Amino acid sequence: MNFANSREYQERVYEIVRQIPRGRVMTYGQIAAILGEGYTPRTVGYVMHAADSEGVPWQRVINSQGKCSTGRLTIPVNLQQDMLEQEGVVFSDKGKCDLGKYEWWPKGSEPVEDEQVVLFERN
Repeated sequence: MNFANSREYQERVYEIVRQIPRGRVMTYGQIAAILGEGYTPRTVGYVMHAADSEGVPWQRVINSQGKCSTGRLTIPVNLQQDMLEQEGVVFSDKGKCDLGKYEWWPKGSEPVEDEQVVLFERN
């Protein structure tokens, strides 16, 4: 059985995506990490490809490089980037947005600041 085809599996992805505010983005990998076991960036992308554009803001999910992955898959070409730009997301000439500025995290799932682990203590 392909879990990514199950309605329950898809709905867990869509539930997060529906929360992404206008002008913000999440990555496929970020969503997979939040949902945990059984979810991968690839399966989240697969689910998003089938998203209902009326009920799920699919354009707000991009790849880990800050780029849209739908460039040649949509008509018109670059529809996803155009939609995000209309929401205020700025892309470079190379089609990349600053994830440090536009990436959004649902409350309670924000990443913990990197703590440097000390392996050896200085005397």
